[in-house]
Amino acid sequence: MLEEEYQSGHRPFGAQRNLPPLQVPFEYEIRDATLEDLPDVRAIYNHYVANSTVTFDETPMTLRSLRAKFSQLQKSKLPFIVAVSPNGHVLGYAYVYPWKSKAAYRFTVENSIYLGPAATGKGLGKALMAALIERSKAAGLKEIVAVIADRGADASIRLHESFGFRTIGHMGKVGFKFGRWLGTVLMQKSLK
Repeated sequence: MLEEEYQSGHRPFGAQRNLPPLQVPFEYEIRDATLEDLPDVRAIYNHYVANSTVTFDETPMTLRSLRAKFSQLQKSKLPFIVAVSPNGHVLGYAYVYPWKSKAAYRFTVENSIYLGPAATGKGLGKALMAALIERSKAAGLKEIVAVIADRGADASIRLHESFGFRTIGHMGKVGFKFGRWLGTVLMQKSLK
């Protein structure tokens, strides 16, 4: 490179510029979960079991128990959805399940939303929540309750607030995981 080219900011042909990194679009499709999705769903959930307090489970979920839950939700016609990448890999999932077993609670459900670690911070949680609420309304449900850890789940609380969930209570020191006591924040959204 000639001295005058260097000083004037000229670059020889093919020289790199300080360009921003290549942005690959984050693509996904939201659809109903299938039995074939369950190993990926289990892997996502078990990541949180082992590494966080957003779930109070301490032992990994088995495929057998997940299949049983999936079957129960299908029989009850409750939504269980996944977000999948273009190659079919599950990036996150969401479902609702009965809040309590007594018949009078039949129109009230609790939600569950988990994202794979590489899919966080990209708007996928909002997309899953919107789809879950829409499908819950279509299923005739009236209330959704969220039970969220009071530590380490700030993003989940903000997500629920952004969809109109309101805090209805707090239970302190109801769980013990990783050597510390944890509570839960209870949130609720009416679908009427």
